[in-house]
Amino acid sequence: MTDQTGASAAASPRRWLFAITILTGSFLLFLVQPLVARMALPRLGGAPNVWNSAMLVYQALLLGGYAYAHALSRLSVGRQAMIHLALLIIAALTLPIALPDIAPPPPGREAIWVPWLFLLTIGPLFFVVSAQAPLMQGWFAAHPKAGDPYPLYAASNLGSFAGLLAYPLLAEPLLPVSAQSGAWAAGYGVLFVLVALTALARRGVGVAAPAPDAAEADAAAAAPGMATIALWLALAAVPSGLMLSTTTHLTTDIFAMPLLWVVPLGLYLLSFSIAFAANRRISDLLTRCAPVVLAAGGALAMLGSARPSMVAVAASLVLLFVVAVTLHARLYETRPDPARLTQFYLVMSAGGVLGGLFTALIAPLVFDWTWEHPLLILAAAALLPLRSGTGWLGRIFTRPETFRIAIILMVFLVFTGAAGVLREMQTSPAWSLTDVALFAALITAAMLLTARRWAFVAACAALIASLGALTQAQTSLAGARSRSYFGIYTVKDTSDGYRQLLHGTTLHGAQKLTPGEEMTSTTYYGPRSGVGLALSASERLFGNNARIGVVGLGVGTLACYSKPGQEWTFFEIDPEVLAYSTRGEFSFLDRCAPKAPTIIGDARLQLERLPADNFDILVVDAFSSDAIPLHLLTAEAQRVYFRALAADGVLMIHISNRFIDLEPVLAALARDGGLAATIRVDRPDNIARSSSKWVALSRDPAQLRALEQGDEWRPLAPASPSVWRDDYASILPHLIWNNFL
Repeated sequence: MTDQTGASAAASPRRWLFAITILTGSFLLFLVQPLVARMALPRLGGAPNVWNSAMLVYQALLLGGYAYAHALSRLSVGRQAMIHLALLIIAALTLPIALPDIAPPPPGREAIWVPWLFLLTIGPLFFVVSAQAPLMQGWFAAHPKAGDPYPLYAASNLGSFAGLLAYPLLAEPLLPVSAQSGAWAAGYGVLFVLVALTALARRGVGVAAPAPDAAEADAAAAAPGMATIALWLALAAVPSGLMLSTTTHLTTDIFAMPLLWVVPLGLYLLSFSIAFAANRRISDLLTRCAPVVLAAGGALAMLGSARPSMVAVAASLVLLFVVAVTLHARLYETRPDPARLTQFYLVMSAGGVLGGLFTALIAPLVFDWTWEHPLLILAAAALLPLRSGTGWLGRIFTRPETFRIAIILMVFLVFTGAAGVLREMQTSPAWSLTDVALFAALITAAMLLTARRWAFVAACAALIASLGALTQAQTSLAGARSRSYFGIYTVKDTSDGYRQLLHGTTLHGAQKLTPGEEMTSTTYYGPRSGVGLALSASERLFGNNARIGVVGLGVGTLACYSKPGQEWTFFEIDPEVLAYSTRGEFSFLDRCAPKAPTIIGDARLQLERLPADNFDILVVDAFSSDAIPLHLLTAEAQRVYFRALAADGVLMIHISNRFIDLEPVLAALARDGGLAATIRVDRPDNIARSSSKWVALSRDPAQLRALEQGDEWRPLAPASPSVWRDDYASILPHLIWNNFL
């Protein structure tokens, strides 16, 4: 019977079965990542670092899974299958996926608490499923006719890419979170069946495919040296860190676009599929293009930090993709014999964790800006395959001394030329033909400097320094910037007499510096804005002792609407934002409402802890840049707000946004909650004030009628068909696509 089984196993390697199993496991892994993040949104908010923290946990669990696969590789396939199937069953006991009931983090501890929450939620399942790719490749390679198992890793990353796209495009718009969890559990059951089938397909085979002769056996058994392992670590760490730093750089310094975090991760996953494919044509082509893409993309990415544009976004994404393919292709070219397959993937996973650790945990603590991004670009320049030989420069400067002098002079010319491009771009709103020609000449010079790796790295450093890094360094040295878990903040004094607080590239508030005019309301909070009208009418609506709550401090501009006898309370999630109002950069809070308490923490959670009927007016203005914390606009959040409000209280919500039309969302909340609602769209002529949209909601229609007297309020637009809930919300139907161009 055993001989027949072995003969059956030897009849066909069944590559298709292993490819489907690997693809399914990877699909589930990258479907569960955004699913758990979506579940946790009511507790975490929507800061970019939340996603980076989640990715770090996933990478650590992936490392654990690969270490487990490597440990199992010493056993026969049959024993591996028994252990792995048993662990799959044990991990299934944690289904359906649900968040643990743990206390919220104290202020400043989010960087530790967020990974702990994700670890408790998904740890066992993610650990065992993450072992699928190396385990299945090892089992596949055990067949004597299997061939090269490494291209199966391309199937793994295609599955990951599909899972990542399926969540925002299909799962989130179509299913509530509870149904998503149930569907994932069903997929897990399918995976268990597939793993069992692959185990049956390898009955009777040993640990690995036998080597044809003793020489090949000795080669297979030879352990890779420390230099090789260090190279594997570096080639895996740089793309991993660059993927996360690109996410942070884009969402912080260039474009706070919804769902933008999906794109870098998707490109990173897709890079593996190309780099590990059996057909090498695409990866070879991208490898040849990599030096010019890195030089040009790095330059444009830095230029984008000073002048945000879609060109900078596209350049950053192309750079990430080409560099990731190139470095992962170099990983593939240095892969060991299949007998060392699990060790190779273990080291590669460790490199991914190192890159994530540097970007998600170390960089926010050490740097006050996204310095990790240019550093990783330069690290990539040091690892890219470059053309051999001295090239054109070597043919002109034949002596080593003159060759080095020529290289140094060209690096200096690149630096000064890039500085000239930056000066020109700061005075002109668009690229001129001269700008394009000069930029092309700079990139050409950088390509000539590929004759020496150190020269190419120096040229890239010169481009990055001149086109943005030096400007950012001046801001850092001036002490005008700080970084927290929730963002990067910069204080900037403008030439027309205002001090601004920028969250990334988005204005977070401003104060006039002219003596006697410091308390003038600015930006979205002018006297004709919706919130300005509501707060100015607070005495008329609620008497002299009105109770006001404000979710989102900013620079404290709204404090100057306070009147004697009123009770004001502010809610702010980031202690760093409060520090700007307490240490003197902005004086609204100190001069207008010095006794008003500021409660630090997620406002929704803090409001739940307060007594009912605590406010007459509650202002919700807690959106960071154009990122939408969905948990503040759900039916459950609305119930929290109106529990905190008096029976005739007014809720004011700020919905100004470049990319998402939130008016139908608020209309749906009003409809389902039986609330009166009205909207005020303010487009002031004053340059110190910004256009704004404020929605007023109340259980008492009479209060809104009193608020609307003599002002341009209007009814809300038609409501969305369904209301946002904690377990179901999608921004896709509400995206303003024209503004993405």
